[in-house]
Amino acid sequence: MMSIVLSVLAILLCGGLGAYAGFAAVSAIGWPGTWGAIVAAVIGMVVATLAWALGVAVLRKFRWLR
Repeated sequence: MMSIVLSVLAILLCGGLGAYAGFAAVSAIGWPGTWGAIVAAVIGMVVATLAWALGVAVLRKFRWLR
């Protein structure tokens, strides 16, 4: 049960990080509207996926995760 809770927290953390990165990138570019939302979503998903992969790699390196 604890692994499920930790996984959900990690998903929320990575998703939040990705959402922030996408919003910040689109805000810096200044793209409003539909295209800005699409670009923010793509950037957010890429950043969230990279954060998840990096987290798993770090945990496996320190042997905290199998």
